[in-house]
Amino acid sequence: MMSELTLRELNYMEEQINREQLMVKKFRMYADYCTDPQLKQKCEEIASKHQDHYLRLINHLN
Repeated sequence: MMSELTLRELNYMEEQINREQLMVKKFRMYADYCTDPQLKQKCEEIASKHQDHYLRLINHLN
């Protein structure tokens, strides 16, 4: 059974969740601005990876 998280750990998790959310937004925006298809795809992949990280962190708190 997992132990309770400390306040410090919860604060770190909140900060990391916010960072991941920001990275998703940034790379989606970059993808929207890209005219090069390969670069656009790479930005979309990176956004997706950060979205996955975000969801994993959220699920860890539930």
